[in-house]
Amino acid sequence: MKYVTAIVAAAAAATLLVACGQKPAETDRTEGPVVSAPEAPGNAAVDTTPTTGETALTPGASSFTEGQARGAIENAGYSGVGALTQNEQGIWSGKATKGGAEVTVSVDYKGAVTPQ
Repeated sequence: MKYVTAIVAAAAAATLLVACGQKPAETDRTEGPVVSAPEAPGNAAVDTTPTTGETALTPGASSFTEGQARGAIENAGYSGVGALTQNEQGIWSGKATKGGAEVTVSVDYKGAVTPQ
């Protein structure tokens, strides 16, 4: 009787293994890309226009600290940035050097760096 029980258990296990085994590969019927990317970025809320020397200064409440304004000026290629002051329109201004010439530069609330 032991052998019969062992054989029945082995047969049941083999049946379960066959029934729950690997699923055969199915053919993919997808045509074309599943997700298509747009031709151009679709987020119109992001302003991607250049902000260094190509636009006029825009007055507005600036959240830049003096250090951040100094960093924006340096990132625009200026060196030797002097003391910066912020006017009532929120624009940071100071002296800096670029190409060997000392100029007055300004940074508006958008981060646009403009020589004066």
